[in-house]
Amino acid sequence: MFNLDTFYKTQEWEKLLAVLKIERVNDDGELICWHCGKPITKAYDAIGHHTIFLTEENVNDPEISLNPDLIQFVHHACHNKIHNKFGHKRKEIFLVYGPPLSGKHEWVESNLVDGELVINIDDIWMAVSGCPRYKKPGRLNAVVFQLHRQLMDAARTRLGKWDVCYIVGGYPLISERERILKDFGAREIFLNTDKAVCMARAEELKLDDYVAHIEEWFRRYRPAPHA
Repeated sequence: MFNLDTFYKTQEWEKLLAVLKIERVNDDGELICWHCGKPITKAYDAIGHHTIFLTEENVNDPEISLNPDLIQFVHHACHNKIHNKFGHKRKEIFLVYGPPLSGKHEWVESNLVDGELVINIDDIWMAVSGCPRYKKPGRLNAVVFQLHRQLMDAARTRLGKWDVCYIVGGYPLISERERILKDFGAREIFLNTDKAVCMARAEELKLDDYVAHIEEWFRRYRPAPHA
């Protein structure tokens, strides 16, 4: 038996999406968004959307939750628009992860709607230090980490009236990601940016210190067994 927090991590759901993605590309090899009609160019931006909204009552009915005829692919932003339009208010949490300088902040910013919750430790550093992004005075470590823990607790308990929360970070370890996905009932979005691209961004932004961070992330990263 599944609930809405566990269903999206089941092998049945993930295998079905993988098959449908292959079956539904057009002659040009594009996966088209059901909502806006534009190509979905990034794998992590393809959200499997149920045209009959899933509830705790129907999530264990495979004729609804695993019925290909009731599943469409949409951009992440389109997915949020659909839910807002029809007033389907269920608090969803997305774990957005990937290597340093992979574009996580930019992706969230491009999809963000007013009133959604973002938990990104880089944002906390900026807020409490007044320093530009990526500059992190060590003297503020304890403050930043405490604020991050408090925000994570707020997300876990669904505190507040937000509908969507993005937890943003590197999270190279499977154990870290699986803990968040399980404890928060989150869905994952992996920005699988090439190492060379991340390195080029570090050079462009003159972030010499980040070269070591990028190397370390790729050394530690392991994909989940089902990925």
